[in-house]
Amino acid sequence: MSAKKIDFYFSFISLYTYIGYEAFEALAEKYDLDVTFKPIDLHAIFSASGGLPVTKRPPQRQAYRFVEMQRWASARNIPLVLKPKHHPSDPVIGHRMLIAAMAKNLDVRKFIRNSLKILWVDDLDIKDPQVMVDVANKSGLDGALLLQEGANPEIDIEVNRLTAEAVDRQVFGTPFFFYRDEPFWGQDRLDLLEEAIKSNRDPIPFGLVK
Repeated sequence: MSAKKIDFYFSFISLYTYIGYEAFEALAEKYDLDVTFKPIDLHAIFSASGGLPVTKRPPQRQAYRFVEMQRWASARNIPLVLKPKHHPSDPVIGHRMLIAAMAKNLDVRKFIRNSLKILWVDDLDIKDPQVMVDVANKSGLDGALLLQEGANPEIDIEVNRLTAEAVDRQVFGTPFFFYRDEPFWGQDRLDLLEEAIKSNRDPIPFGLVK
């Protein structure tokens, strides 16, 4: 197993997780990273950390976000629906299916990639169970089985545990990466993450300011 371990906190509804995911996949492959995928409740993270959902942010911040969306879509050369019909939404069904798949030691990378496109490329409703089943099937998984297994109460406990873990680790948005316990927030920090991996420098400590 690779010694280079990454904890990756994200949500299927996260705009910037989608924007940076293919670049992160390339980084993970380049450095043979051992990635632990951790889907979390983004709105619970906002509540715990003082963040606001997009629709509750001041209008000037919303306007600037719209500009940044277009810049990053161009920079990453990826498709992007600027105003998804079904956003904001709740990705918990997909997160449960993902956890069920990981519990079976399945390769979930394609499922994550395709799930991140549901809102931001396909413009579909991520809360729709059939949409999630179709995405899982398209990703080489058994969507109906994962939907069924994702309804297990133990899976729901794991969903909540991962979110609580993220709060304890002071995660405040997504995507959020930890490499050797050093935090990197946002897909625009991937260059800094790569520098830390490549240089093998000592990690910068992370904790609440006293």
